Amino acid sequence: MNKIKKIGLVFLFLTLLLVLLGVGYAFYTKPQYEGQIALQNIKKETTVYFDEFGVPHIYAATSHDAMEALGYLHAQDRLWQMELMRRIAPGRLSEIFGSVALKNDTFFAGIGIEEASAKAIAHLDKNSPSYQLTMAYLDGINHYLDQGKTPIEFTLLGIKKEKFTIKDVYNIFGYMSFSFAMAQKSDPLLTDIRNKWGMEYLKDFGIDSSFNTTRIKNASENPTEYAAIAKSVAALLDQSPTPPFVGSNSWVIAPQKTKNGKVIFANDPHIGFSQPGTWYEAHLVTPDFELYGCYLAGTPFPLLGHNREYAYGLTMFENDDIDFYKEQNNPINSNQYKTPNGFNNYETRTKIIKVKDTLDVVLKVKISRHGPVMNDLIAGLKGQNPVAMSWIYTQQPIQILDAVYTLSHAKNKADFHKGASLIAAPGLNVMYGDAKGNVAWWATGKLYKHRKGVNPNFVLDGASGKDDIAEYLPFSKNPSAVNPAWNYVYSANNQPEAIDGFLYPGYYLPEDRAKRINQLLAPKSNWDKESVSKMIFDNTSAVAPEVVKILIGSVENTTLSTTEKEAVAVLKIWNGSHNLEDVAPTIYNKWIYLYLKKTFEDELGTDNFKQFLGTHIMKQIVAKQMANESSLWWDNTTTKNQIETRNQILSQAFKEGVFALEKQLGTTVSDWTWDKVHHVEHQHPLGKVALLKPFFNVGPFPVSGSNEVINNLFFDYTNDGNYLVKGGPSTRRIIDFSDIENSWSILPTGQSGNPMSSHYDDQAKLYNTGKFRKMKLNKAEIVATSTKLVFVPLDN
Repeated sequence: MNKIKKIGLVFLFLTLLLVLLGVGYAFYTKPQYEGQIALQNIKKETTVYFDEFGVPHIYAATSHDAMEALGYLHAQDRLWQMELMRRIAPGRLSEIFGSVALKNDTFFAGIGIEEASAKAIAHLDKNSPSYQLTMAYLDGINHYLDQGKTPIEFTLLGIKKEKFTIKDVYNIFGYMSFSFAMAQKSDPLLTDIRNKWGMEYLKDFGIDSSFNTTRIKNASENPTEYAAIAKSVAALLDQSPTPPFVGSNSWVIAPQKTKNGKVIFANDPHIGFSQPGTWYEAHLVTPDFELYGCYLAGTPFPLLGHNREYAYGLTMFENDDIDFYKEQNNPINSNQYKTPNGFNNYETRTKIIKVKDTLDVVLKVKISRHGPVMNDLIAGLKGQNPVAMSWIYTQQPIQILDAVYTLSHAKNKADFHKGASLIAAPGLNVMYGDAKGNVAWWATGKLYKHRKGVNPNFVLDGASGKDDIAEYLPFSKNPSAVNPAWNYVYSANNQPEAIDGFLYPGYYLPEDRAKRINQLLAPKSNWDKESVSKMIFDNTSAVAPEVVKILIGSVENTTLSTTEKEAVAVLKIWNGSHNLEDVAPTIYNKWIYLYLKKTFEDELGTDNFKQFLGTHIMKQIVAKQMANESSLWWDNTTTKNQIETRNQILSQAFKEGVFALEKQLGTTVSDWTWDKVHHVEHQHPLGKVALLKPFFNVGPFPVSGSNEVINNLFFDYTNDGNYLVKGGPSTRRIIDFSDIENSWSILPTGQSGNPMSSHYDDQAKLYNTGKFRKMKLNKAEIVATSTKLVFVPLDN
């Protein structure tokens, strides 16, 4: 017995020792926010003030020194995130996560981002300021790699440190560009629906742009399981350790509509949530330059930024910049495919994917004149006709580094316009406002047209050449608005108005947010920072109350239980709000999910229905399809000798929904509040391990907002009635040129990616309640409220 006790005590001692060592090591890895550091390659002493939320304010003698310091500080707080970001495009996640990441690596290694990056780098002007400052930023990162503390994630996963290069920067921008695209989630699914059910079934899908009535103002073959592409790519993006870009809101209000007679700029890009979050904030000041920006991990110039002269941000344009082509192999030589000029050889590319703790994987990719053959890269297409992916990003010159440098260093509106014109992909709505009273937006991206009659929403014919791109458009034909007569510009991923009679095809989101933004902006002419802050946190749908009228109409002539009557009464007085204490959104979203399930799952099947729920098409279809009593989708194809009607489907969905909510939340309708079912948890890749979850994840929290309200905290519909938020505003920024030194921002969790930093999650409560913190520009205030870190030249 004594021997067992001794063994137990020794085991307990060793466990405590390991815990103490772990905690001690974690504290050792905390970022350094004060003191002095010798930094390689800077010329003069550079001072950094960290404000109370950990944002660095860098004061340097030269832009080169400022970028060196930025690289070091960015790595100090976000090296783990940088490491993940640079590994996605070249297919190197399996090296650290093992075979669980092999599908991701196979896909991204095959689509050509790394090769496109190398090609772009070969054509760089090594004397340009964009290149020189990028190299200074990379020097700062690499100095931290050599001298700084190793992130705890590197230790847990056994990651070997490697120098960062400019190729990593381009690969990160490439992944960002792909995650913006939507064709890969939609085109193959639409093609399958057309092939199996016919074009009549697609009339309700609005692919002719008829659903996009709130527009941004400008001044047949055999069935094939193409949906496997959509399903596979969507799963890869959802399971990626870094989040995809999804949507966004922005509006810029001209002086004529503001209380203080100055421009007010607002932007909240919508991105999948993760921990750490997407953006790293930093304020750089040199004798010839000042900028407060939001930076992607591993990139030197901010995609969002402002200074005393101008502000800029972005939303997704949602244009179609990916097409899929069905190729025809030579029947006697599978290494050749048919073209308008006869059979050509596929280009072949061989890549080695290293997988942790097992053998390397040899990836062989065939590439047609349209692009890489997807059959080699994803599951579900084996044995099918080859399908190639044509993507503007890898086919056009990549000038993204010069573009973002120019946007962040513009001297005037004309400079800024030039920077926007350099972006071939991704398609962005680049928003602009300045101290001189200008407001503008430009849709970026290399736009193109097919021949008349070619529908790029489907998998196209690759052999004949008839479906190839017929014309590339000049940037002057991109949608835009500069100082419009209505005195504001806005974007909510909705479709722009036609240019020369041409509505550019894309995967635009429904009018809900755009309609609400326009509804709030148009009548008011005394906007200030406070009223804009309420608007950017607005939780009300302008469309849902109209949908509710149709839903309620479907049950008016049916017998309802007491609980069902109470649920209808709640919906009848609902204004579309999704606040924590609201009951109506809980009923509404359950009803909507079951309506979609009963309407579309019988034709699509379980897997494709799940895929359909993750597309922008689903969001577009609800209001319009529901209003169509004669829609072919109402009939349940699994029932014989019966044709179901709209009212039958909607009333069944309502009754099943109320029954499900009674089981889930009890029989008291007033208890069915939104905070019980709508939650967010910001997940770190290592937080998937139960033991590590409390240490790395942030949350969960009940949150307001919903799909397609301005406060767009979006989720997938699932059967259990819990709405787990996948993403939303990755930052909310309000820049008021009448009070530029006190503009506002907020991040979903915190500035630092280091779990031991006090700034890992210190903004979460503010964010969840719609509050803000200052983006400080006043040096005296910064100095008075900050800790101080000084970089000195290494040879001092």
